[in-house]
Amino acid sequence: MDPNEFFPPHDGMSLRELAVRLGAELLDESAGGRMIYSVSPVARAGEGQICYILSRKSRHELETCRASAILCESAISAIVPDHIPVLLTKTPHTAFAQAGAILHPQAMRPAPVTSSPPGISPAAFVDPTAKLEPGVEVEPMAVIGARAEIGSGTRIGAGSVVGADVRIGRDCTIAAGASVFVALIGNNVIIHNGARIGQDGFGYAPGPRGMLKIVQIGRVIIQDNVEIGANTTVDRGAMDDTVIGEGTKIDNQVQIAHNVRIGRHCGIAAGAGIAGSTKIGNGVLIGGASGINGHITIGDGAQIAAMSGVVANVPPGVVYGGIPARPMKDFLRDMAEIMARSDERAKRKGEKKND
Repeated sequence: MDPNEFFPPHDGMSLRELAVRLGAELLDESAGGRMIYSVSPVARAGEGQICYILSRKSRHELETCRASAILCESAISAIVPDHIPVLLTKTPHTAFAQAGAILHPQAMRPAPVTSSPPGISPAAFVDPTAKLEPGVEVEPMAVIGARAEIGSGTRIGAGSVVGADVRIGRDCTIAAGASVFVALIGNNVIIHNGARIGQDGFGYAPGPRGMLKIVQIGRVIIQDNVEIGANTTVDRGAMDDTVIGEGTKIDNQVQIAHNVRIGRHCGIAAGAGIAGSTKIGNGVLIGGASGINGHITIGDGAQIAAMSGVVANVPPGVVYGGIPARPMKDFLRDMAEIMARSDERAKRKGEKKND
């Protein structure tokens, strides 16, 4: 195994024990005593590592695989070389994620920047009126504002700012350099480095001498088990709240405008922008660099392809793509027609040159 100074390997867990914890079936019981220390991609997995494979299309990667175990479905197990013990599971991707969390727990959320003892660093500033439960960690140069409330097990990273009256639940991580204002945050929330939560939204009205700022007096509500990526911005509401639903995962550099309401267990990839007062249902997936118009509704379970422009309501359960976004089959048909016309024009130009 290659040493990794940032995320060192686990002390070791037997393959038998790992199989039990993953709910997977170990095909060769004689391999149960093998020790597993870390995870790896298939092609470069070595002794002491576990990997996974989802498709026969990746079978060429098995040629260089020397893993101590591989996760796969029963339909794939026949292509796995005999020297690699198989853990059977109906959900290898999920099982691999669980294995990673077991073997590398320190990589599951932003780590402390300093090695100082747990607790409140003397180099942090905590307002005397703030209420911190036992077990809160505050790293150097962090600032906790007046009347803020923070639950036990939460860590406030170096150089981050928690504004006045903000409430943060238990077992949260506010990473280095993040700022949280005008927000109520649930339990087990992760806010990555440089994220900005609760600044005022982009609201202006025309005036006789230019744009007049519209007051933004709403809040940001972030429910339990949400994760927000680095340098993502979540604006507070104008008069209603901006809400991020339970279990939703948001990538880096996403813009969420004022009054947006995002449902439970959504996934939003990097670079997406969601304009004000848009309502997004539960289980919605939004691809990277997509733009979502304001004051529209995206139904439960809808999927938006990367780099799409959504300008109108999207029904539940559909897959949309393109600019403007439309049902994926329509988008693909339109693209095929455009490419065919382009090829025909290029052909005609070539024929003219040859004349």
